[in-house]
Amino acid sequence: MQGYNFAYLDERTKRMIRRALLKAVAIPGHQVPFGSREMPLAYGWGTGGIQVTAAIIGEDDVLKVIDQGSDDTTNAVNIRRFFARTTGVDTTERTRDATIIQTRHRIPEIPLREGQVLVYQVPQPEPLYKLEPRGRETLRLPAFEESGLMNVKLYEDIAHWGRIDTTYDYPVRVDGRYVMSPSPIPSFDNPKMDRMPALQLFGAGREKRLYAIPPYTDVKSLDFEDHPFRVEPHAHACALCGCTTSFLDEVVLDGDERLWSCSDTDYCRERRESQGRNDG
Repeated sequence: MQGYNFAYLDERTKRMIRRALLKAVAIPGHQVPFGSREMPLAYGWGTGGIQVTAAIIGEDDVLKVIDQGSDDTTNAVNIRRFFARTTGVDTTERTRDATIIQTRHRIPEIPLREGQVLVYQVPQPEPLYKLEPRGRETLRLPAFEESGLMNVKLYEDIAHWGRIDTTYDYPVRVDGRYVMSPSPIPSFDNPKMDRMPALQLFGAGREKRLYAIPPYTDVKSLDFEDHPFRVEPHAHACALCGCTTSFLDEVVLDGDERLWSCSDTDYCRERRESQGRNDG
Protein backbone atom coordinates (compact mmCIF):
# COMPACT_ATOMS: atom_id res chain seq x y z
CA MET A 1 0.00 0.00 0.00
CA GLN A 2 1.33 3.42 -0.93
CA GLY A 3 2.00 5.89 1.87
CA TYR A 4 2.80 3.31 4.56
CA ASN A 5 6.07 1.87 5.76
CA PHE A 6 6.59 -1.87 5.31
CA ALA A 7 4.40 -3.58 7.95
CA TYR A 8 3.00 -0.18 8.98
CA LEU A 9 5.40 0.55 11.88
CA ASP A 10 8.42 2.80 11.36
CA GLU A 11 11.86 1.18 11.33
CA ARG A 12 13.00 2.66 14.67
CA THR A 13 9.96 1.21 16.41
CA LYS A 14 10.52 -2.20 14.85
CA ARG A 15 14.17 -2.19 15.95
CA MET A 16 13.07 -1.28 19.48
CA ILE A 17 10.63 -4.19 19.56
CA ARG A 18 13.22 -6.62 18.15
CA ARG A 19 15.72 -5.59 20.85
CA ALA A 20 13.07 -6.24 23.51
CA LEU A 21 12.29 -9.61 21.92
CA LEU A 22 15.97 -10.60 22.02
CA LYS A 23 16.00 -9.94 25.76
CA ALA A 24 12.75 -11.87 26.17
CA VAL A 25 14.18 -14.87 24.31
CA ALA A 26 17.33 -14.74 26.47
CA ILE A 27 15.23 -14.81 29.67
CA PRO A 28 12.35 -17.22 28.93
CA GLY A 29 9.07 -16.19 30.55
CA HIS A 30 10.35 -12.82 31.81
CA GLN A 31 8.18 -9.79 30.99
CA VAL A 32 10.11 -7.14 29.08
CA PRO A 33 8.67 -3.60 28.82
CA PHE A 34 8.48 -1.93 25.42
CA GLY A 35 7.12 1.28 23.96
CA SER A 36 3.77 0.14 22.61
CA ARG A 37 2.49 2.23 19.68
CA GLU A 38 -0.97 3.26 18.57
CA MET A 39 -2.37 0.80 16.05
CA PRO A 40 -5.35 1.04 13.69
CA LEU A 41 -7.53 -1.05 16.04
CA ALA A 42 -8.59 -0.87 19.67
CA TYR A 43 -6.63 -2.30 22.60
CA GLY A 44 -7.80 -5.79 23.43
CA TRP A 45 -8.09 -6.85 19.80
CA GLY A 46 -4.49 -7.87 19.23
CA THR A 47 -2.38 -4.70 19.16
CA GLY A 48 0.50 -6.40 20.98
CA GLY A 49 0.58 -9.38 18.65
CA ILE A 50 0.31 -7.15 15.59
CA GLN A 51 3.30 -5.08 16.70
CA VAL A 52 5.38 -8.21 17.29
CA THR A 53 4.42 -9.58 13.88
CA ALA A 54 5.17 -6.22 12.22
CA ALA A 55 8.63 -6.18 13.83
CA ILE A 56 9.68 -9.66 12.68
CA ILE A 57 7.89 -10.17 9.36
CA GLY A 58 9.95 -10.15 6.18
CA GLU A 59 9.19 -10.15 2.46
CA ASP A 60 9.77 -13.92 2.20
CA ASP A 61 7.48 -14.86 5.09
CA VAL A 62 4.11 -16.56 4.77
CA LEU A 63 1.56 -15.35 7.34
CA LYS A 64 -1.35 -17.18 8.92
CA VAL A 65 -3.74 -15.49 11.37
CA ILE A 66 -6.22 -17.33 13.59
CA ASP A 67 -8.71 -16.22 16.20
CA GLN A 68 -10.08 -18.91 18.55
CA GLY A 69 -8.54 -21.41 16.12
CA SER A 70 -10.50 -20.12 13.13
CA ASP A 71 -9.13 -18.47 9.99
CA ASP A 72 -12.38 -16.81 8.99
CA THR A 73 -13.45 -14.77 12.02
CA THR A 74 -13.66 -10.99 11.63
CA ASN A 75 -10.52 -10.37 13.67
CA ALA A 76 -8.42 -12.95 11.83
CA VAL A 77 -9.56 -11.81 8.38
CA ASN A 78 -8.93 -8.13 9.10
CA ILE A 79 -5.44 -8.67 10.57
CA ARG A 80 -4.47 -10.93 7.68
CA ARG A 81 -5.77 -8.35 5.20
CA PHE A 82 -3.93 -5.56 7.08
CA PHE A 83 -0.55 -7.27 6.69
CA ALA A 84 -1.24 -8.32 3.12
CA ARG A 85 -1.88 -4.65 2.22
CA THR A 86 1.04 -3.15 4.18
CA THR A 87 3.69 -5.79 3.36
CA GLY A 88 2.62 -7.64 0.22
CA VAL A 89 3.63 -10.97 1.81
CA ASP A 90 1.85 -14.20 0.99
CA THR A 91 -0.88 -15.30 3.40
CA THR A 92 -2.25 -18.76 3.98
CA GLU A 93 -4.82 -20.68 5.96
CA ARG A 94 -2.58 -23.75 6.08
CA THR A 95 -0.61 -24.19 9.29
CA ARG A 96 2.05 -26.29 7.58
CA ASP A 97 2.76 -23.58 4.96
CA ALA A 98 3.09 -20.63 7.35
CA THR A 99 6.35 -19.24 8.69
CA ILE A 100 4.60 -16.83 11.09
CA ILE A 101 1.33 -17.74 12.81
CA GLN A 102 -0.41 -15.00 14.75
CA THR A 103 -2.95 -16.41 17.14
CA ARG A 104 -5.59 -15.26 19.58
CA HIS A 105 -6.63 -17.75 22.25
CA ARG A 106 -5.50 -21.01 20.60
CA ILE A 107 -2.48 -23.11 19.63
CA PRO A 108 -2.86 -24.99 16.33
CA GLU A 109 -3.59 -28.69 16.58
CA ILE A 110 -1.02 -29.51 13.88
CA PRO A 111 2.42 -29.74 15.58
CA LEU A 112 4.64 -26.81 14.67
CA ARG A 113 8.16 -27.27 13.34
CA GLU A 114 11.53 -25.59 13.61
CA GLY A 115 11.69 -22.26 11.80
CA GLN A 116 8.08 -21.36 12.47
CA VAL A 117 7.15 -18.51 14.83
CA LEU A 118 3.96 -18.47 16.89
CA VAL A 119 2.91 -14.95 17.93
CA TYR A 120 0.33 -14.70 20.72
CA GLN A 121 -1.99 -11.75 21.28
CA VAL A 122 -2.09 -11.28 25.07
CA PRO A 123 -4.64 -9.06 26.85
CA GLN A 124 -3.08 -9.45 30.34
CA PRO A 125 0.52 -10.70 30.74
CA GLU A 126 0.67 -10.66 34.56
CA PRO A 127 -0.44 -14.01 36.07
CA LEU A 128 -0.87 -12.42 39.52
CA TYR A 129 -3.05 -9.49 38.47
CA LYS A 130 -6.20 -10.96 40.07
CA LEU A 131 -4.36 -11.88 43.28
CA GLU A 132 -2.08 -8.90 43.91
CA PRO A 133 -3.48 -5.41 43.19
CA ARG A 134 -0.12 -3.64 43.60
CA GLY A 135 1.63 -3.54 40.24
CA ARG A 136 5.03 -2.85 41.78
CA GLU A 137 4.68 -5.94 43.97
CA THR A 138 3.90 -8.18 40.98
CA LEU A 139 7.16 -7.00 39.42
CA ARG A 140 9.13 -7.67 42.62
CA LEU A 141 7.85 -11.17 43.46
CA PRO A 142 9.33 -12.95 40.39
CA ALA A 143 12.81 -11.73 41.36
CA PHE A 144 12.53 -13.88 44.51
CA GLU A 145 10.88 -16.79 42.70
CA GLU A 146 7.86 -16.18 44.91
CA SER A 147 4.76 -17.82 43.47
CA GLY A 148 2.99 -18.63 46.73
CA LEU A 149 -0.09 -16.56 45.86
CA MET A 150 -0.66 -18.64 42.75
CA ASN A 151 -0.22 -21.91 44.66
CA VAL A 152 -2.76 -20.72 47.25
CA LYS A 153 -5.23 -19.89 44.45
CA LEU A 154 -4.88 -23.38 42.99
CA TYR A 155 -5.19 -24.95 46.45
CA GLU A 156 -8.40 -23.00 47.11
CA ASP A 157 -9.85 -24.45 43.92
CA ILE A 158 -9.06 -27.95 45.16
CA ALA A 159 -10.55 -27.20 48.59
CA HIS A 160 -13.78 -25.88 47.05
CA TRP A 161 -14.26 -28.12 44.01
CA GLY A 162 -11.95 -31.08 44.51
CA ARG A 163 -9.97 -30.09 41.41
CA ILE A 164 -8.15 -27.10 39.95
CA ASP A 165 -10.99 -25.18 38.35
CA THR A 166 -8.98 -23.12 35.85
CA THR A 167 -9.98 -23.90 32.28
CA TYR A 168 -8.12 -21.13 30.44
CA ASP A 169 -5.09 -18.88 31.00
CA TYR A 170 -3.72 -21.65 33.23
CA PRO A 171 -0.37 -20.47 34.70
CA VAL A 172 2.84 -22.23 33.68
CA ARG A 173 6.44 -22.26 34.87
CA VAL A 174 8.94 -21.63 32.09
CA ASP A 175 12.40 -23.23 32.14
CA GLY A 176 11.99 -23.99 35.84
CA ARG A 177 12.03 -20.30 36.74
CA TYR A 178 9.35 -17.74 35.79
CA VAL A 179 5.63 -18.20 36.34
CA MET A 180 3.99 -17.02 33.14
CA SER A 181 0.53 -16.31 31.81
CA PRO A 182 0.08 -18.24 28.54
CA SER A 183 -2.63 -15.81 27.37
CA PRO A 184 -6.28 -16.92 27.41
CA ILE A 185 -5.61 -20.18 25.60
CA PRO A 186 -7.60 -23.11 27.01
CA SER A 187 -5.69 -25.29 29.49
CA PHE A 188 -6.24 -28.02 26.88
CA ASP A 189 -3.45 -26.34 24.86
CA ASN A 190 -0.90 -25.99 27.67
CA PRO A 191 0.94 -29.28 26.96
CA LYS A 192 1.62 -28.13 23.39
CA MET A 193 3.84 -25.32 24.71
CA ASP A 194 6.28 -27.73 26.36
CA ARG A 195 9.45 -28.16 24.28
CA MET A 196 7.72 -26.83 21.16
CA PRO A 197 10.17 -26.68 18.19
CA ALA A 198 8.76 -23.29 17.12
CA LEU A 199 9.67 -19.95 18.69
CA GLN A 200 6.81 -18.54 20.80
CA LEU A 201 6.47 -14.75 21.16
CA PHE A 202 3.89 -12.96 23.34
CA GLY A 203 2.80 -9.35 22.93
CA ALA A 204 0.55 -7.30 25.24
CA GLY A 205 -0.05 -3.91 23.63
CA ARG A 206 -2.18 -2.28 26.31
CA GLU A 207 0.11 -3.44 29.14
CA LYS A 208 3.28 -2.71 27.10
CA ARG A 209 4.93 -6.06 27.82
CA LEU A 210 6.65 -8.72 25.72
CA TYR A 211 7.83 -12.19 26.67
CA ALA A 212 8.98 -15.29 24.85
CA ILE A 213 9.59 -19.03 24.99
CA PRO A 214 12.55 -20.23 22.88
CA PRO A 215 12.31 -23.53 20.98
CA TYR A 216 12.62 -26.73 23.02
CA THR A 217 12.11 -24.95 26.36
CA ASP A 218 10.49 -26.76 29.28
CA VAL A 219 7.01 -25.39 30.05
CA LYS A 220 5.16 -27.02 32.94
CA SER A 221 1.65 -26.20 34.16
CA LEU A 222 1.53 -25.46 37.89
CA ASP A 223 0.09 -28.30 39.96
CA PHE A 224 0.60 -30.40 43.09
CA GLU A 225 2.02 -33.89 43.49
CA ASP A 226 -1.33 -35.25 44.69
CA HIS A 227 -3.30 -33.18 42.16
CA PRO A 228 -1.29 -33.26 38.92
CA PHE A 229 -2.27 -31.12 35.96
CA ARG A 230 -4.36 -32.99 33.44
CA VAL A 231 -6.37 -32.20 30.36
CA GLU A 232 -10.03 -33.07 30.57
CA PRO A 233 -11.02 -34.98 27.42
CA HIS A 234 -14.11 -33.94 25.48
CA ALA A 235 -17.05 -36.28 25.72
CA HIS A 236 -17.88 -35.62 22.06
CA ALA A 237 -16.46 -36.12 18.59
CA CYS A 238 -16.23 -33.48 15.88
CA ALA A 239 -19.37 -33.65 13.77
CA LEU A 240 -17.39 -32.76 10.63
CA CYS A 241 -14.22 -34.88 10.79
CA GLY A 242 -14.93 -37.28 13.66
CA CYS A 243 -11.87 -36.25 15.70
CA THR A 244 -12.04 -37.05 19.42
CA THR A 245 -8.66 -35.60 20.48
CA SER A 246 -8.86 -31.94 19.32
CA PHE A 247 -10.32 -28.96 21.17
CA LEU A 248 -13.98 -28.64 20.21
CA ASP A 249 -16.36 -25.70 19.93
CA GLU A 250 -20.02 -26.06 20.81
CA VAL A 251 -22.36 -24.64 18.19
CA VAL A 252 -25.99 -24.03 19.16
CA LEU A 253 -28.42 -25.00 16.41
CA ASP A 254 -32.19 -24.61 16.21
CA GLY A 255 -34.02 -25.66 19.33
CA ASP A 256 -31.91 -27.57 21.84
CA GLU A 257 -29.62 -29.15 19.27
CA ARG A 258 -25.86 -28.87 19.80
CA LEU A 259 -23.11 -29.47 17.25
CA TRP A 260 -19.48 -30.00 18.26
CA SER A 261 -16.73 -29.16 15.78
CA CYS A 262 -12.95 -28.69 15.84
CA SER A 263 -11.92 -25.21 16.93
CA ASP A 264 -8.92 -25.39 14.57
CA THR A 265 -10.58 -25.02 11.16
CA ASP A 266 -7.43 -25.89 9.18
CA TYR A 267 -6.88 -29.09 11.16
CA CYS A 268 -10.51 -30.09 10.65
CA ARG A 269 -10.32 -29.34 6.93
CA GLU A 270 -7.11 -31.35 6.58
CA ARG A 271 -8.70 -34.35 8.28
CA ARG A 272 -11.76 -34.16 6.04
CA GLU A 273 -9.59 -33.95 2.95
CA SER A 274 -7.63 -37.03 4.02
CA GLN A 275 -10.95 -38.86 4.48
CA GLY A 276 -12.29 -37.67 1.14
CA ARG A 277 -15.12 -35.78 2.84
CA ASN A 278 -16.37 -32.42 1.54
CA ASP A 279 -19.09 -31.73 4.10
CA GLY A 280 -18.96 -28.66 6.35
